[in-house]
Amino acid sequence: MIDPAVEQLLRNDPKSYVIPAAVVANVTATNTLEHAFMVLSKVGYSRIPVLDPDDHLQGMISLAAITDKLLHVPGAAVEQLSQYTVADAMLPVTHWVDDPAKLETILSYMVDEPFIPLLNQDNVFQGIITRREILKRVNYLAHNLDDHYVVTPREKVIENGDH
Repeated sequence: MIDPAVEQLLRNDPKSYVIPAAVVANVTATNTLEHAFMVLSKVGYSRIPVLDPDDHLQGMISLAAITDKLLHVPGAAVEQLSQYTVADAMLPVTHWVDDPAKLETILSYMVDEPFIPLLNQDNVFQGIITRREILKRVNYLAHNLDDHYVVTPREKVIENGDH
């Protein structure tokens, strides 16, 4: 469980750490891999969400998944990416949250994921929570803890229970 004081400081910035769906690069499962490759290259991310026409999260597409698909195509050439769709290479979504306040879950997922999708109760994509935004909050916490709290070390407990 996250210490309440730490959680409060992680949320202290009034600006949300959720990047809204409207500004998150994405593709649909019916887009070509060539299109996905171009979007990924332009935005500089290693992976992006795959959404359906109603903005439901269907999966993820990554440069690595596109490269893997390309390597399994005879005579692999980038031009052949236009013959395949994102659905041919997209990855399943393994972690997401439905509430940006679930910091413990978010931090746990962030160990292995560069971002966590945020979905509403109908599984409609709402945005992402990035490792970068969370680390900015941790940086704030590390530099401002003593502005908000008096931190004193506990007495060292000796193995037999004496202080």
